[in-house]
Amino acid sequence: MKRIPIYLLLLGTVVNFSCDEQSLLNLSPQTYQSSSSFFKSGEHFEQALIGVYSCLRSLPEYAVFMDEMRSDNTFFTFFAGDRSQALHAESIAQFTDDDRASYTTNRYTNNYVGISRANTILDRITGFSDMEEATKNRIVAETLFLRAFFYFDLVSHYGGVPLQLAEITSEEGTFLPRATEEEVYGQVIADLVLAIPGLPVAKEFPQSGRASSGSAKMLLAYAYLTQPNKDYAKAAQELRDIEGMNYTLMADYADCFDPAQKNSRESIFEIQYKEGNDGLHSYFTWLFIPKTPNTVLITGLNVATQHIRWGGWNVPTRDLVSTYEKGDKRLNASVAVAEGTEDANGTFLIERVVNAEGYKPQPGKAYYYFVNKYNHSPYAVEYNTGENWPIFRYADALLLLAECLLEQGDQTGALRYVNQVRNRAGLANLATISKEAILKERRHELAFENHRWLDLIRAGKAVEVMQQFGAAVKSQYGWVLPNAFNVTPEKLIYPIPFRELQINSNLVQNPGYQ
Repeated sequence: MKRIPIYLLLLGTVVNFSCDEQSLLNLSPQTYQSSSSFFKSGEHFEQALIGVYSCLRSLPEYAVFMDEMRSDNTFFTFFAGDRSQALHAESIAQFTDDDRASYTTNRYTNNYVGISRANTILDRITGFSDMEEATKNRIVAETLFLRAFFYFDLVSHYGGVPLQLAEITSEEGTFLPRATEEEVYGQVIADLVLAIPGLPVAKEFPQSGRASSGSAKMLLAYAYLTQPNKDYAKAAQELRDIEGMNYTLMADYADCFDPAQKNSRESIFEIQYKEGNDGLHSYFTWLFIPKTPNTVLITGLNVATQHIRWGGWNVPTRDLVSTYEKGDKRLNASVAVAEGTEDANGTFLIERVVNAEGYKPQPGKAYYYFVNKYNHSPYAVEYNTGENWPIFRYADALLLLAECLLEQGDQTGALRYVNQVRNRAGLANLATISKEAILKERRHELAFENHRWLDLIRAGKAVEVMQQFGAAVKSQYGWVLPNAFNVTPEKLIYPIPFRELQINSNLVQNPGYQ
């Protein structure tokens, strides 16, 4: 049976579920329908499940700043004319952030809102009989996947966190101490192992945007590889299972991100958006264009005030662009160059947009690289696009499998999977393989998909790479403060938000942020 696209279900959701920061603290929210009276039919559980999915929609923006701009892939354009919206985001990119940064706070809170909703479903559906068993099993499986997803996001960015596994019905169950990293990863793995048998294998494309066996196995593989004691053999088995499913590489790399080809055969899981007036749109494309009062050459729209608050974020670094091989189709599919003039006040006027490959700065002209991967203009309305955000792609699975095989001594197998991905990009086969080669291939294949920071950590390279990158940034920009890029092992995870420490006296701050 063809599954209904998730965005259509979001439109029909009538439950008052919002991912706001007060949701966890309000044990008796004042809504027109309380949870005690709500879960009376199968349709109610379906609507509640969509409320859990909706908490995914904020993740891409948080991750742009915390996973991509925290790495050597992207930086930001310093704009002296407007500092109000910039400081927290800039501090993350420069490793000067503390426990009050808005993005790290909101990501933490948003994940727990999703977990709280998932726990409510899991508790209420137990013993509920007015539903077909197959439907009940599927709802439970999807909910377990989502809870595992939120906990994985938490533990991989903040370390051990409180393990809230039941609906909050009293104050006593709210203020838990932190579990260890091992305990949280153990729960992620346990939830996914339970979820997988109840999730469908993707057979019809485009998919619905809901969890599948493939997406759960992908997350499980990541959990095995990110936990303190990595298990390459178990991760490889999950990835081989994915290889045996119905996924394949798209013929054209750029098609993976085309809104006209959402949820394709390469897509294992992506966050769903829909252009329009119903609140389901995305807008991250507007974060990535250069700060300029004339956006028309990029977006098809000319928004005179756009540069005041938006644009100039997630700017591809010269370091990244320089590492692409000649003829790599992924560069021009991912990065473009805006060229024009810039006055003494920093106002940049675009005169032309060109490909990144082979670009040479022109005398007397200013230029900025920008992420072009998600730009499918012209757009009808500013800050309103239908671009989905990729979480897991089949190419990611192949490169992750190559990583596992190399760690187990299978160089031939690792080389085969890496070359599959390279060939799609128009590149020749590698003759030999190494950890560095796989890390570089992942950097190019998954650029601007929010993988680079965790990839560097998993490879044990984050401190070294970011110290070197920071030194280069300081030499390039005179405005970077001396205390920036003090990259230490403690900075591999983020601080527990200050607000959470104030609310819950059982929490202890991470080292390096105390």
